[in-house]
Amino acid sequence: MSDLLDSDLLGRARAERAAPGTALAQDAAEIVRAAQAMAGRFGRGGRLLAFGAPADAAHVAVEFTHPVIVGKRALPALAVDAVLLRTLGRPEDIALGIGPRLGGGTVLDGGGPEGGGRGPGGSALEVARRLGMSTVVLTGPSGGVTADHVLLARAEDPLIARELHVTTYHLLWELVHVFLEAS
Repeated sequence: MSDLLDSDLLGRARAERAAPGTALAQDAAEIVRAAQAMAGRFGRGGRLLAFGAPADAAHVAVEFTHPVIVGKRALPALAVDAVLLRTLGRPEDIALGIGPRLGGGTVLDGGGPEGGGRGPGGSALEVARRLGMSTVVLTGPSGGVTADHVLLARAEDPLIARELHVTTYHLLWELVHVFLEAS
């Protein structure tokens, strides 16, 4: 009986991820463009300032500062909120916002439960744009934000959206290194 239950559970999990996974693959060109822009900023001395869902922002920062692959370059990255972004952000930096429901009253446009919030002078994304930073946003299916690169997780389930975000920022990490090594 447990084998049947496990098989059914895995089948449902696979089915729930099929369309979102296909959509992610169809967004490959935009992911590549975002990584290329990020590599350009890193090549000019920029840093990645990640904000939004705190655990995800911290994970992104750790991925870039502590490469798990021997020989890959450590890149400067910090997890920040809107206040720190305004304080630390420079035009050559990259602002990466992450969360399943960014926009519509949450982190990127006015604060909310995902941790980026509104600091002096506006939301983290508004501040980043004013500072001339390159902006990359990983958000849920509705988008609703303005950034240089908006990478959507086309999944209504926020846990599946988070899985897609993890996949996307690992792709960004790998592709940034590909571009840096080629330059």
